[in-house]
Amino acid sequence: MRIVIGGTVAGAVALGTFAVVNANAGSSTAAAPRTEAAGKNLTRSTHLTLAAATKAAQAALDAAKKENQRVSVAVVDRNGNTILTLRGDGAGPQAYESAVKKAYTAVSWNAPTSELAQRLANAPTLKDIPGTLFLAGGAPVTAKGAPVAAIGVAGAPSGDLDEKFARAGVAVLGQ
Repeated sequence: MRIVIGGTVAGAVALGTFAVVNANAGSSTAAAPRTEAAGKNLTRSTHLTLAAATKAAQAALDAAKKENQRVSVAVVDRNGNTILTLRGDGAGPQAYESAVKKAYTAVSWNAPTSELAQRLANAPTLKDIPGTLFLAGGAPVTAKGAPVAAIGVAGAPSGDLDEKFARAGVAVLGQ
């Protein structure tokens, strides 16, 4: 008998709670005024489309494949967010994360990661910035001199090869 009463009480409490919530949801309150930002408070930015990012990543992967290299390719947007990654057949497990970090590093400083790696001699703490990797293999994509994306490649036996393949991806975007 207790079970039936307990269930009945629980149902009544639940029904009462629903009625209170439902009544509050339907109550009308004064709407807050809407303000929209305009003019000098806004900026426009240019972003790489998914189709363009895919084309660039595939071009980088194809360039590596022509030289029998097994790599991963990552494309990030101007904010360092990953747009896409491609893992080539046989690419090592470390290549995926390295490619993303190289792309992130290249877009962050709007420079190839091979150049940034050389800056470490004068500023060794740069390598301590989370998410970065100062090894050759990242290349920025620019529009009117400003970074809009970057391509990172990892997995070839040298960073020079990784960067060569990343630049092949960037080059296809200029066509």
